[in-house]
Amino acid sequence: MSKVVSSGWRELYLREDWWAIWFGLGIIVVAWAFFSADRSIGWIAVSPASWTTLTDLGSHFASEWPRYFAQFALWLTAFSLSTRAMGVRPAKFVPSFAFVYLFSVVIASIGRWDYASEFNLEAPLVALILGLLISNVIGLPRWLDAGFRVEYYIKTGIVLLGATLPFTLIVWAGPVAVLQATIVSVSTFLVIFFVGKRLGLDRRLCATLGAGGSVCGVSAAIAIAGAVGAKKEHAPIAITMVIIWALIMIFVLPFVSRLLGLHAGVAGAWIGTSEFADAAGLAAAQAYGGMAEQLAGIEGTEDQAVNTFTLMKVVGRDIWIGIWAFILSVVATTRWETERSDRARVGEIWRRFPKFVLGFAIASIVVTWVSSGYTREAYDTIVRPDFVNPIRALRSWAFIFCFFSIGLTTRFRELAAAGSRPFWAFTSGVAVNVVIGFVLSVLVFGAYWSSL
Repeated sequence: MSKVVSSGWRELYLREDWWAIWFGLGIIVVAWAFFSADRSIGWIAVSPASWTTLTDLGSHFASEWPRYFAQFALWLTAFSLSTRAMGVRPAKFVPSFAFVYLFSVVIASIGRWDYASEFNLEAPLVALILGLLISNVIGLPRWLDAGFRVEYYIKTGIVLLGATLPFTLIVWAGPVAVLQATIVSVSTFLVIFFVGKRLGLDRRLCATLGAGGSVCGVSAAIAIAGAVGAKKEHAPIAITMVIIWALIMIFVLPFVSRLLGLHAGVAGAWIGTSEFADAAGLAAAQAYGGMAEQLAGIEGTEDQAVNTFTLMKVVGRDIWIGIWAFILSVVATTRWETERSDRARVGEIWRRFPKFVLGFAIASIVVTWVSSGYTREAYDTIVRPDFVNPIRALRSWAFIFCFFSIGLTTRFRELAAAGSRPFWAFTSGVAVNVVIGFVLSVLVFGAYWSSL
């Protein structure tokens, strides 16, 4: 018993989910302390200002470089200490993260160019494309991967995202998000699983592929592979399929949404229903939301696109990681592997549950509580600029780190080695996912998502 308890407590400093919570909520608590003292953490939450010429940009950095240096020190200290606790050597992480941060400053600057929206140069897409070019054209030494912590950066960003999403909105939209996510998750999983079986794939691989396509991509594939006792090569195959289609959908979903002139909130919900990874979906939602604010004929804002995406993907779909892990661990241990002596437990749901979702909810509750005593006018003139906006700026940095890292860790030659049968099984789920997601987000609940 003592070993089990010890192992449970050790998760609090050995898993990315928990570190994302500690770091994200720590930023929010510090921001609240400063705000309570009539101050702000805005000084360290610096980001490039809008610019037209390189002279404008140079003037900005000439005057603000101490703030960027301090921000880099903050990110580096927090990430290097936490990754050290998780077993990553600082000697590898520090230079790697310095590389990520330096290019992230360049990426953020491109995104703030006055003409960026005309050329679809939103920061998330620039980060992804630049990362892909560096990884696949130039190439980097493998040891640099130590700082390309895709999952850690996105989880930290999602916790910070909770601070910009009122909890009342989560409660209000939660039932619709969960219902829509349930329909999509179950339908997509069953299609991938049974198509995979018809193609002759191992049922444990089918389950891993199904979870990766129906829930939360990489995290789900890893969790379900462990729950069903999959072979060591099954999770990487599923992750490969997730990455391939997640990258494709980053460009396809905003493009189609723009052709159809979808409201930003509706497009965000469709992206949240149809994308296969949190980071990729956020990139797509942010990109389309940015277009909605800049282009005539598209209604809605970037915040609406990001909020509805988050409600669908994080509140709705991601909770299915634990549910599928529990169901499939029961099936695997009682039907597929009857010779195994261990049995699935209800605690499996908690063990597989994405803990960072709790941080997201707590962040939302805290900021909603802090804001509750202010009128709407006071919120817009005091709370938002001094408390919420600095957190939003730091959230944007975490997302850029993530998107850039996705590109840097995606190597097309490795993706091509997975084979065709898993690809077609997963692709069958893609078709179901995108179509059902469109019907639910646009035709069934369209008015609902556009009103949030």
